Amino acid sequence: MKQFSLLIKPASSDCNSDCFYCFYKSLPLYRDTPHRRMSLQVLETLVEKYMKTHQSQYIFSWQGGEPLLMGLDFYKKAVDFQKRFASQGSVIGNGLQTNGYLVDEEWSGFLAETNFLIGISIDGPEEIHNRFRIIPGGENAFKKVLKAVKKLQNFDVAFNTLTVITSAHKGKAGEVYRFMIDIGSFYHQYIPCVEYDKKGKRLPWTIEGKEWGLFLCQLFNAWIKDGKRVSVRLFDSIILTLMNRPAGICQMGNNCCQYFVIEHNGDVFPCDFFVSDKTLLGNILKNEWSDLLNSGTYRNFGIKKSLWHPDCDRCEFLKLCAGDCQKHRISKNPSQREKSVLCEGWKIFYKETLSEFKKIANYVKSTSAEL
Repeated sequence: MKQFSLLIKPASSDCNSDCFYCFYKSLPLYRDTPHRRMSLQVLETLVEKYMKTHQSQYIFSWQGGEPLLMGLDFYKKAVDFQKRFASQGSVIGNGLQTNGYLVDEEWSGFLAETNFLIGISIDGPEEIHNRFRIIPGGENAFKKVLKAVKKLQNFDVAFNTLTVITSAHKGKAGEVYRFMIDIGSFYHQYIPCVEYDKKGKRLPWTIEGKEWGLFLCQLFNAWIKDGKRVSVRLFDSIILTLMNRPAGICQMGNNCCQYFVIEHNGDVFPCDFFVSDKTLLGNILKNEWSDLLNSGTYRNFGIKKSLWHPDCDRCEFLKLCAGDCQKHRISKNPSQREKSVLCEGWKIFYKETLSEFKKIANYVKSTSAEL
């Protein structure tokens, strides 16, 4: 069976934060559902069915909304189910993406004991982080997330940082990079904020293509100057691609059939950017993974990744870009093959850095060094 991982939304879009740029909070599909919490029946079924497939490793990624709203007992049951249904020698990984507001000593102890990998959402120093990340009631979001980081560090919980790059990050890549290191993060993920309204108008927090490219160039320069001691997920993926190995991030693939999103009620989708009636594949309570993998809706969604703009076929960076994420191909006409709104930025970045990336990739190959 094809390898795949799970992106699980046990509390759906419910969150204790109110970030301006969150694409998931405006999800219309479950807006009228009063209690968006995954039941133990759904949890047990999805774990059991997943563990019955043949995977090199079983990856459970818990996201939201805010996944910690489910409470600690929910994740204790998840781990119990994983142990119960695992065959001998199974490799199981749990990752959890959180804003950190609910992290305390009890949570930290559990996460350390069970080897959860934690992704902390933090956008940079206080001024940048608090620009678009708001807590209802007026608490300081930055101070709460820093407190969470210190709790995790006190319990030796492995964590990385996820930073959403918005219009507030213009010209501040070096500052943000150094800040992440200062708080003890050496595994960085930077993702562009690309949000437009229904009329195709760019929202204020969205980063423009050119600014995205310049941000990445500045980030790259800071990374090189720092001796490449930090794992930047995008940079790692570029090097892997140049070595003809799987990139590890979906935006660089030619097909979007890479993982499944599981909503709180067991509904299954191909991508959390595309959770709608049109992309509903089925429900884990009713369907087997083989049904979902062979779904025409799933296959057609995946194929759309390679239906990029005709100009992309003549682009020297196609191998690295693959037309970019489908979400970034903003079009008023669904039948048109649009370029990514970040296209200009990607070209700026790759023109500036590709030769150096090739040198790094060649060095890694020649020395068998690990990324």
